[in-house]
Amino acid sequence: MTTYSIIQGAEPIFINGNETGVLVIHGFMGTPQSVEFLAQSFGEKGYTVYAPRLSGHGTHYKDLETYSFQDWIGDVTQAYRHLKKQCARVFVVGQSMGGALTSYLASKFSSVSGIMLINPAISAIPCMEEYATETRERYIVEGAPDIKKSDVHEITYDYAPTASIKQLFSLMAYVRASLHTITCPVISFASLEDHVVPSTNTDYLLEQTRAVQKTKVTLRNSYHVASMDFEKELIAARCISFIRTICRSEAVVFPTSIAQ
Repeated sequence: MTTYSIIQGAEPIFINGNETGVLVIHGFMGTPQSVEFLAQSFGEKGYTVYAPRLSGHGTHYKDLETYSFQDWIGDVTQAYRHLKKQCARVFVVGQSMGGALTSYLASKFSSVSGIMLINPAISAIPCMEEYATETRERYIVEGAPDIKKSDVHEITYDYAPTASIKQLFSLMAYVRASLHTITCPVISFASLEDHVVPSTNTDYLLEQTRAVQKTKVTLRNSYHVASMDFEKELIAARCISFIRTICRSEAVVFPTSIAQ
């Protein structure tokens, strides 16, 4: 069995901080590098941050081909439990496929304090649908990452295994079935112009959850990989505000008893 090395810069990110944890999950074919700005932004506010590298990512596209969506679920489940051991509360952020994995965690663990989604892939990816059942081609050529800002480099693969694309669609179907069990607060960012995952994915996800507090934020100057695009500062700021608001609402103030 071939062993592939991790591409330099694609390593997991861990920042030790306070009792509020933030799990940050990258997308399909991406790496922690694509969400590094967000991870660092959370770390600067004192949070404990973990951005794991999903199995088969950040190495070689032939490595990606050997893993299933159950492996990716296992990765984020392990990461969540790791953070929960040292944090009183844990929030989860996910981009694209990471949004589906984030939604899975919210449906599986009632202890998730809130989720933040960035162009989540959950209901439709038109540019990949022909490969959801395609068997003729083993690999397809990947175009440039969908980022509006021209001077950004994302670590990713030049080729996508069609077997892995099928796993992505299987993951989406698997998670869709449990969206109705999500009750924690949700904020989802949707790019007005996304050439990979239409904003209808966000609309569908928000409609299906039972969360009382759910918000959609439209991004007007970013494409799909919004965590690296023009509005990354906006996303970070809104996420931090989201976390702070929920943490304040969780605080319980007990009345002081006065002896008579």
